[in-house]
Amino acid sequence: MADNKDLNEMLQIKRDKLEDLKKEGRDPHKVVNFKGRIASSLIKDNFEKYDGEKVRIAGRIMAKRGHGNMSFMDIQDEEGQIQIVNRKNVIGDEFKQVKKYDIGDIVGIEGKVFKTNQGEISIETETPLLMTKSLQMLPEKWHGLKDPDLRYRQRYLDLIVNPEVKSVFVQRSQIISEIRRFLDGQGFLEVETPILNTIAGGATARPFTTHHNSLNIGMYLRIASELYLKRLIVGGFDRVYEIGRMFRNEGMDATHNPEFTTMELYQAYGDFEDMMEITENMVEHVAKKVKGTTVVEFDGHEIELKAPWKRISMIDEVKEHSGVDFNEIKTDEEAIAIAKEKGVEVKETRGEIIAEFFDEFVEDKLIQPTFIVDYPVEISPLAKRKNDDPSLTYRFEAFINGAEIANAFSELNDALDQKQRFLDQVAKREAGDDEAQMMDYDFVNALEIGMPPTGGLGIGIDRLIMILTGQHSIRDVLLFPTMKPIGLEKAENKDSSKETYETYDKLTTEKIDFSKVKVEPLFEDMVDFDTFSKSDFRVVKVKNCEEVPKSKKLLKFTLDDGSEKERVILSGIKEYYSAESLIGKTLLAICNLPPRKMMGIDSEGMIISAICEYDGEEKLNLIMLDDNIPAGSKLY
Repeated sequence: MADNKDLNEMLQIKRDKLEDLKKEGRDPHKVVNFKGRIASSLIKDNFEKYDGEKVRIAGRIMAKRGHGNMSFMDIQDEEGQIQIVNRKNVIGDEFKQVKKYDIGDIVGIEGKVFKTNQGEISIETETPLLMTKSLQMLPEKWHGLKDPDLRYRQRYLDLIVNPEVKSVFVQRSQIISEIRRFLDGQGFLEVETPILNTIAGGATARPFTTHHNSLNIGMYLRIASELYLKRLIVGGFDRVYEIGRMFRNEGMDATHNPEFTTMELYQAYGDFEDMMEITENMVEHVAKKVKGTTVVEFDGHEIELKAPWKRISMIDEVKEHSGVDFNEIKTDEEAIAIAKEKGVEVKETRGEIIAEFFDEFVEDKLIQPTFIVDYPVEISPLAKRKNDDPSLTYRFEAFINGAEIANAFSELNDALDQKQRFLDQVAKREAGDDEAQMMDYDFVNALEIGMPPTGGLGIGIDRLIMILTGQHSIRDVLLFPTMKPIGLEKAENKDSSKETYETYDKLTTEKIDFSKVKVEPLFEDMVDFDTFSKSDFRVVKVKNCEEVPKSKKLLKFTLDDGSEKERVILSGIKEYYSAESLIGKTLLAICNLPPRKMMGIDSEGMIISAICEYDGEEKLNLIMLDDNIPAGSKLY
């Protein structure tokens, strides 16, 4: 890659070319349309039809080459790429202008289709038209844009240089369309409910807050659409659903983004068993329509999505994988004691502790589609209690490849029970749990009017798309995932955060005044070589990075250390780095330190950082390595 000086000169050349074009009366940005164009794939797939015919094609120049009186361009449109051949004896004086075109420019070409001596389907230019002058450099030398952080921040660039990325989002659209077709075919009515709420209800989550100036009231971005959809069931709609964005002010990791897409549906006179059938049949339908098969490959597993899926109770699965049988543990005190014994995070109630055991010992082992049923009532404030065991509810969650993709209830329609559960949630909220649900008297009033027995289902659309498209991060299925502002945006908005970032063109690099750096003195004591060599320094790749709940300092790294087993290391660097910015990075770690439990999580080593004092404040920088260095490489 060119250094900063060279790059700046190249960018200036592009701007000078644009100014020259304007002076010549050739301002490309005055072109308002290019009608009659056809797709490159249509020409390539039907060469016999178009051979020798005049066509119009438009797109972005992705490569150019040539010599003498002939030049070539590869033009990329929505469907792919096609070669353009420019000959001076055909286009005359325009050949000089075409030679000035740059990679990244958007052009329209009218010309005849032919096949070169090498057999490549091409278009011979007769009339060229420059429609947009690109003023930036495409990362052509990178063989695509690989840095995950930059890909998410500059998705427009990612889509240009990584064609496989566009395919994921085409599939995303197809998946959502097929979900709609399936539900419409089942007699469900698609509806819309408010995004701005005066009460954040329907889920246990921390909401985003805002303010309505005219009404002078605080409001929340919705965390779920559940309570509004149930009101429609009360009002007489039998089957309703909504696909839309939800917003939760929580941590970010490979499966969580502050805004995400869900599908929620409710069916009057149905129950959670009906919801199971809808879930498994819908996923099977979507897989067949979009993928052409019910078998998907993910992390080396062949996952069969065909109905019916496995069904098993939460308590039975906890017993299978932890050896603890909560059928024999009846009191909160007994549950707390066994949690302490097993090193599981201690909660106040038996039901909450069962859920913690499930998270710790079971969830990541549910590879094939599985319905987990019989959830404790303490973690299911909107679900109906089981008739044969009031401590449990008619609820399931569906898991695929260790991730929850669906949640469903036989919905609670007992207004008095619902009111008391709301009050229990309010008490938790007053005790400091800002994820506990709020009291919603209007919803209680709706239940008092009367809601029929109802089945409800919520599906995480983004997570389902991850499974169907083989993506490991939710950011890879969101066109514009939430990212922390950096570089020029931070400067313009006067962001005082310490974090800085270097964009791909290196134009936003933080300036360091090295006179303000104070380093710690060197150790005077020597260490012998044998002692030093006992430390196992390894190159590691960050597969995932997420904030540790309730910790102000810790980030949790899931690392590839070259072995078959993932390594988890916790590091107190949250002040200096956002979790999402570190996914995909290549770092250095000590891997043979004894495990150390932090916030109930075993940390299996140490991430290596550089620390100094800068302008009177401690400055920390992670040691980041070349991405070409393989995971597991040992430092000597």
